[in-house]
Amino acid sequence: MQFTQEHEELRRTVRNFVDHEINPNVEQWEQQPPFPAHELFKKLGDLGLLGISKPEPYGGMGLDYSYNLVAAEEFGRAHCGGVPLAIGVQTDMATPALARFGNEALCKEYLVPAIKGEMVASIAVSEPGAGSDVANIKTRASKQGDDYVINGSKMWITSSTQADWYCLLANTSDDAKHKNKSLILVPRDAAGITLSQPLDKLGMRSSDTAQVFFDNVKVPQRNLIGAEGQGFMIQMMQFQEERMWGAANAIGGLDSVISATIEYTQQRDAFGQKLIDNQVIHFRFAELQTELEALRALVYSTCEQYINGANPQHALQLASMCKLKAGRLAREVTDSCLQYWGGMGYMWDNLVSRSYRDSRLASIGGGADEVMLGIICKTMGIFPGTKP
Repeated sequence: MQFTQEHEELRRTVRNFVDHEINPNVEQWEQQPPFPAHELFKKLGDLGLLGISKPEPYGGMGLDYSYNLVAAEEFGRAHCGGVPLAIGVQTDMATPALARFGNEALCKEYLVPAIKGEMVASIAVSEPGAGSDVANIKTRASKQGDDYVINGSKMWITSSTQADWYCLLANTSDDAKHKNKSLILVPRDAAGITLSQPLDKLGMRSSDTAQVFFDNVKVPQRNLIGAEGQGFMIQMMQFQEERMWGAANAIGGLDSVISATIEYTQQRDAFGQKLIDNQVIHFRFAELQTELEALRALVYSTCEQYINGANPQHALQLASMCKLKAGRLAREVTDSCLQYWGGMGYMWDNLVSRSYRDSRLASIGGGADEVMLGIICKTMGIFPGTKP
C-alpha cells in the first residue's frame, strides 16, 4: 500500500490526539470508568476523525477506507483498549450501515451528529444466547401501525450507557433466519429501554458495557436501515469494516507493547547483564516483530482488495484472516512481553498487563476465532456442504 502525504498528515493528527487527549487521562478512566464519551467524541468530531470515510454531504471527509485504517492503527497506540474500542464502535461498527443504506432523513438526524461527535452510537447485535451466532438472535420487532414494537435484550453492548442511539439487529418476520432480520435505528430515550448495571469485565475497563433490555419499545418504521429482511446481509458487510479496523488497531497496540518491553529489558539488569542481552529474549523480539509485520502486510493487502471491490469474496476471506491473525498474535505478543517484565508485569496498572487483558477480546468479540475459521473454510470451498 502506498501512503500519500495526506495519509501521513492524518496519522500525525491521530497520534497527537492520542498523546494529548487520551493517554494523559487513561489511568483515571481505568480506575473510574467510563471515559467521558460525549466530551472526547466532540473533540474527535471537531477534527473530522469520526467521519473519515463517511459521505461529504453528511459532514464526512469522503475518503477511502485506507485512511480509516491509518487512524485505527494510531488509535491503537492508546495506553488502554477501551477508548479505541468505543471510537471504533462509533466509526466502523454502528455507523457504516447507516451511511451506506440509511435514508436521507435518518442520516441527517443521526449520522450527521454522530460524525460531529454530538451523538454517541452503539451497535446492538449480540444477545445472551447469540454472540458469534448472529443468525440465532431472538429480539423481535413487530409492526404496529407505522411503528415497530421491539422486545428482547442485547448483551455486551459497548458504549450502551452513554449511547444516544443503537443500531439494532432484530427479527422482523418468520422467514428463514438469514432473511428475517432487519437493522433498525433505536433512540436511547425511547420508552421501554432499560439497562443493567455496568458489566464487570476482564479488560476494556475504561469503556462502558451493559445489557440493554427492550420492553415494547416503539420506533417509527422509517428508522429502518436499508430494506426489511436485509439486516443479516447488511450486518455481515458492516462486520468486514469492523474486523479490518480491529486488526489495524491491534497493530498499533502491539507495536507499543513490543517497544515498551524492549526499552524495559534494555534497562533491567539480571545476573550481571541487561535482560535484552540474553539471546532467548532478543531473538524472541525479532520473531514477534516479524509476525507483526506479517500482520501489517495482510491488513494493508486486505484494505486494497476491499477498496478495489473486484473480488468481494476474496476481501471477505482476507478480512476474516486479519481478525483471526490479530487476535491470536495479540495473545502471543502480550503473553511473551509480560513474561519479560517479571513481577512488574503482574501488576494491574502495567501497560503490558493491561494490553494482555484488553486484547483478549480480539479473539472473542465481533466473531470468535472459530467463526473466522469457518468463514475462511467456506471461502476455500472446504467447509462441509460447500463446493470449491
